[in-house]
Amino acid sequence: MTSQDKDPVVVIGAGIVGVCCALYLLRDGHRVVLVDRGAPGEGTSFGNGSIITEEAVVPVQTPGVARKVPGMLADPLGPLAIRWSYLPKIAPWLVHFIRSSSPQRVEEVSVALAQLLEGSLKAYEPLVEAAGISDMIRRSGWVSVYETEAGFKSYEPMLDLQRRRGVNFEVLPAEELRQLEPSLAPIFCRGVFYPDVAHTVNNFRFVQELAAAFVRLGGEIRQQSVIGFQQGDAGVTAVVTEADTIACSGVVIAAGAWSKTLAVMLGSRLPLDTERGYHLTLPHAGADLRLPVYSTERGFVCTPLEHGLRIAGTVELGGLEAEPNWQRAEVLYRNASRWFPGLDRREESRWMGYRPSMPDSVPVIGPSPRHRNAIFAFGHGHCGLSLAARTGGLVAALLAGRDPGIDLRPYRPDRF
Repeated sequence: MTSQDKDPVVVIGAGIVGVCCALYLLRDGHRVVLVDRGAPGEGTSFGNGSIITEEAVVPVQTPGVARKVPGMLADPLGPLAIRWSYLPKIAPWLVHFIRSSSPQRVEEVSVALAQLLEGSLKAYEPLVEAAGISDMIRRSGWVSVYETEAGFKSYEPMLDLQRRRGVNFEVLPAEELRQLEPSLAPIFCRGVFYPDVAHTVNNFRFVQELAAAFVRLGGEIRQQSVIGFQQGDAGVTAVVTEADTIACSGVVIAAGAWSKTLAVMLGSRLPLDTERGYHLTLPHAGADLRLPVYSTERGFVCTPLEHGLRIAGTVELGGLEAEPNWQRAEVLYRNASRWFPGLDRREESRWMGYRPSMPDSVPVIGPSPRHRNAIFAFGHGHCGLSLAARTGGLVAALLAGRDPGIDLRPYRPDRF
């Protein structure tokens, strides 16, 4: 029996990770059905910072983070904040988060991230070529900027971590930073340029184009909510939606922040939670930015897109149900205005979304402990766009029984 004669593989989640998994499975010869309650790219993939990077080997949790938790609770507008009302629910996640911040664990996590990030740009190549959108990825590099010497000094241990992982970067004095990105106000003392970084000119359209290519190549998309699974001796036999029951030969859980509930249905409880991120997009910003610029001190990025300037970032731990705190978007604007005085806010749009995050900053990629034909692919945190195609290739290899080419133990679902 060929793959086309079998029941389809069902991929749950039509964000960038799910779409890339679906495309790689289709390339493997499977029939594939992509299921999501929303249209492709309308979730977290709609509003990210549009960065595709292989240098993100520094986890969110770093040594000493435990001392910062009181400040996260005290300042609701800080770069990393915790809502008091959500503290009882996020507490178990925070325990894992703090435990993962020891120097030894941070080193292990950086190795795991580096292994996964290597080749992330190359993994996109067959997908964007098939979709005819290679021009949507710009390999401009990006630069991290520092307003104070103290801020730069505080990040130097993380630069050392990147050096140990072989990350390519160059530390720039103020004058060289101004030459690299002359649109920035002269308020920075240092910059760190990462040449091996790309961005997409429109992250939402990028997912939409890939999803359209998936359909042209024979895939099927169903806009339905998944409510359960049918399971047998051979594993998951069907995906149950609000409208239908889809018989399947395998299933991929790639539903981002909503994957936790689906994993529980398959017998796995994982400490997945969400980092609520915000953005502003300014169509008439007036900032002639050449490449993305990031602040580690303030926790946000400015990215030049085809439809305006994207100002995105910060982390708010507050779950899936609380209303957005739009003052955080105003903080993004005030921060960006320091870089680009006189930003034009006409026709601006604002957004809040949910990064699916594991407390050790390492995504879950691997088979369900209970069902070998169910593959988990979620929890990518800040690296969803960067790791989506790489994850798709790994998921296809796992379902085919091929050697994935890397040790997947650091990403296993039962590591906690």
